[in-house]
Amino acid sequence: MTITQTLGAAIGSLLALCLSVAATAEPLHSIRYDMVIENGRAMDPETGLDAVRHIGISGGTIVAISDQPLTGARTIDATGHIVAPGFIDIHSHSPTPLGLHYQAQDGVTTTLDLEAGAYPLAAYGRLIRDKALINHGSSAGFASARVAVMTDYQQSHGVEPLVKTGDEGKPITRAFLAEASAQELTELKARITEALDAGAIGIGVPLDYVSAAVKTPELDMLFALAASHDAPLFIHIRRGLAGDPAGLDEAIAMARKHGSRTLICHMSHSAIQNTGLFLEKVRAARREGVDIWAEVLPYNAGSVFIGAAAFQRDWKAIFNIDYGDIQLAATGEWFTKESFERTQRDNPRADIIHHYLKEEWTRMLVAAPDVIISSDGLVARTTEENIPPQGVGSFAKILGKYVRDEQALDMMTALSKMSLQPAQLLEKSAPVFRLKGRLQIGMDADLTIFDPKTVRANTTYEQPHQASTGVNWLLVDGKLVIADGALRPDMFPGQFLRATPRRKLPSR
Repeated sequence: MTITQTLGAAIGSLLALCLSVAATAEPLHSIRYDMVIENGRAMDPETGLDAVRHIGISGGTIVAISDQPLTGARTIDATGHIVAPGFIDIHSHSPTPLGLHYQAQDGVTTTLDLEAGAYPLAAYGRLIRDKALINHGSSAGFASARVAVMTDYQQSHGVEPLVKTGDEGKPITRAFLAEASAQELTELKARITEALDAGAIGIGVPLDYVSAAVKTPELDMLFALAASHDAPLFIHIRRGLAGDPAGLDEAIAMARKHGSRTLICHMSHSAIQNTGLFLEKVRAARREGVDIWAEVLPYNAGSVFIGAAAFQRDWKAIFNIDYGDIQLAATGEWFTKESFERTQRDNPRADIIHHYLKEEWTRMLVAAPDVIISSDGLVARTTEENIPPQGVGSFAKILGKYVRDEQALDMMTALSKMSLQPAQLLEKSAPVFRLKGRLQIGMDADLTIFDPKTVRANTTYEQPHQASTGVNWLLVDGKLVIADGALRPDMFPGQFLRATPRRKLPSR
């Protein structure tokens, strides 16, 4: 029996016990709940529940799941809808009001920046503080910490400006090109440890952006630090020529050496034509006992700023593309050699969209039952500035295109990849996730209620600011963020989720 099956059985037993006790103490139908969701198709990937049920919620917690009608102060008739655990996006870079609006309409109840992260941790989410529609959180940002330690600048997170903090002749380029000294490594370790102790959800290592600068001792430090805190490490692996698995091999070897729980970010975007090989390497390592995971976003392009390290190298060979395959995100303009070089020189922080994946590679990972779904959404500030579409419609695209229209995977598998598996990845070091990603008694009432016949992503690369439709109710902590298909402008139940420092972890 696997760990997941053991946990599922234990929770199933607890569920039966709770129902038994509740029935003995007071019939479920005689209790008045804060809210009742009736007549919906309740689906829970962990226990396998897939049946029409009535769900009672009180105090932000699921307290009853019944085949008999219940009474509530407020009732939602979910006839024809699926009631699912709220989706957890482990890879999004847009903790902004607009970004959260789009993610809520896409069914997401928790959005996390775990690839890039933030440093210092408290700076994450400044733009949504006290007015967050959904839950949010961040890893300890290795790249941000490296900038703070090695340069005269600081940028705590991608939504924040680059700020000059000193005048010691340490340009920003040092963080991306220079090998860290022994003293800088010691300081870097201290900074990341500080963020972990403050509740960072693991360590975010966008290695490819600092690939020329980071040597083996620095990687050893990061993986060992993650292992010592029993925290996951999220890595954007080094990228070589198109499909080169050397970066994946390096990450797997580090995870094996240090015993670190490791997630390979947006694997199709690194694997390209060798997606099948990458998936088999991850699975083989897992069979050998390496605690390694992978995620995929369901779009066939990459998004980054034009001055990124990958575009300072032989990017045509790395991505197997040319100038005409790249767009300026803000306007949708397709580049020529002249306009690309001008933009890279004059506006190196401009976001671009580079089209280099094939649908068959993405579809392979979307259909794989053991690969988590994410969005990798970039910062959404205003509707006047275009953005890549993945931060707007990734989860509805899975449900509408890949489950309903193409039947590339079944509904329960899709829900597992979007709710349960992200929770399982994070819950060991962040116990708050033990109560998320499940539709069970005692779990947090973070719920996504959608119409499987109409749910769809409406966003495109040309017109990205078109929110998903079909998610007609969304609950965060038992509070309605979306009601009858419309966002509620007065409801901000989202919490800044943090991990627990290793020394304080409860036993399980």
